[in-house]
Amino acid sequence: MTETTEAKLPPQVKKALIALVVGGIAAILDSTMVTLAIHTLVVKLHSTAGTIQWVTTGFLLAMAVAIPVTGWAERRWGGKRVWMAALVLFVLASVLCATAWNDASLIGFRVLQGFAAGLIFPLMQTLAVRAAGGRVSSRLMAAVSLPIALGPILGPVIGGVILNWLSWRWLFLVNVPVIAAGLLLAWRFLPAGRPGSPAGRGRLDWIGLVLLAPALAGILLGLSQLSENGGIGHAGVLVPLAAGLVLLAAFVAWASRLPGEREPIVDVRLLRVRSLGSASVALFTAGAAMYAGMFLLPLYYQQLRGDSVLDAGLLMIPQGVGALASRFVIGDLVGRFGARAVTIAAFLLTAVSTVPFALAGPDTSLWWLGAVLLVRGLGIGGVLIPPMSIAYRDIQPAGIPHATMNTRIVQQVGASFGTAIVAVALQSLLGHGATGAFQGAFWWAIGITAAAVVPAIALPADRPARHDPAATPVPDQETSNDRTASGVNTV
Repeated sequence: MTETTEAKLPPQVKKALIALVVGGIAAILDSTMVTLAIHTLVVKLHSTAGTIQWVTTGFLLAMAVAIPVTGWAERRWGGKRVWMAALVLFVLASVLCATAWNDASLIGFRVLQGFAAGLIFPLMQTLAVRAAGGRVSSRLMAAVSLPIALGPILGPVIGGVILNWLSWRWLFLVNVPVIAAGLLLAWRFLPAGRPGSPAGRGRLDWIGLVLLAPALAGILLGLSQLSENGGIGHAGVLVPLAAGLVLLAAFVAWASRLPGEREPIVDVRLLRVRSLGSASVALFTAGAAMYAGMFLLPLYYQQLRGDSVLDAGLLMIPQGVGALASRFVIGDLVGRFGARAVTIAAFLLTAVSTVPFALAGPDTSLWWLGAVLLVRGLGIGGVLIPPMSIAYRDIQPAGIPHATMNTRIVQQVGASFGTAIVAVALQSLLGHGATGAFQGAFWWAIGITAAAVVPAIALPADRPARHDPAATPVPDQETSNDRTASGVNTV
């Protein structure tokens, strides 16, 4: 294994990253903006909150269903083609959402939009690694995850402005110019993918897809209903959750027993590689910790303090600024202290900076909370990037899409899990008063974040690097001809 001799990303890689970030940010902004519009959509479409909630739920379920398809699609048609097709599908669905005439049509178009987003998010990560020649670094991961940092900053503000002064339909039409720019940049700067694969590896694993797609949808649906249907014993929670877990177990059994010449829709065998397995667990807990807080914070400002949607969005800006700022230093920190140490420190910083919200009331100083959110953003910015860079450490080039899908799936399920836990806590504590309910729910969020330190400790120790310790090159394909078929590098 050779070490990189160039600390900074090459110009062609930077151009590819710009194309990916511009194209991908529309999907991030869309998800944060639409969440703010639930009440507006109920009124404008003459619907109910329970029905309109499917505008968000349907989007998330469709996104989960699409994630497993990305690896096969990239091999079949090439990453660049699939990326541009996904952007076209997303913008088409956005226009259709803007023309929706009732709640059912909007939900249907959002499902189509969610499917496109499910292709976009994993592809963004996979194509970034491809553009970098398989050399994965914290700098690369910080750049490609930039939309995640910008979403909490720009999404609530843009969404609040649109909902205050324009029609809700502009929540979707605003995607058109962004996607147009993303398509132009992708055509110009993304390296051309090479479609096609060896015999036996280009076929879609239909059995795996039929097992995994509804498994993920069932798990996410069950978790999303946990706070609304009276706990885990309710059929609306228990049935989809149990069915999803059974199907997931069946998929793991199926994928683990496929012969070497057959490729599963998502290669879970790669999780036996320590770098990917430990990083996936850390990313599950990172998703839970991040989204537990992201769920509670806007509600705290709106429900406990009585702030408007726009004001709540503006008050959340310090956290986004902190997350964005962390991306400028994370590479140097990982290079100096190692990914494991930075991840542990980031989780602890996030947990400690959430404590003031567990002690806050309706009259707590906004200046104090803004400063706390800035620090919390710095912590949040460090919980994803180091594990993401470690995940690819011992993965062969053929396994890059599978590693991406594994990490994306665990983040998605972790986010739903964390959100469900604090939502249940908040709902169950409301009998003790709004202030006590929010304080208790924030303590649950702190507990989830503190518990995330345990899997972070299990991350592999960083290997010494002579030139750029932040970089982790994916092993050269020539060094492992036999193992390339499964994408596994046994260490």
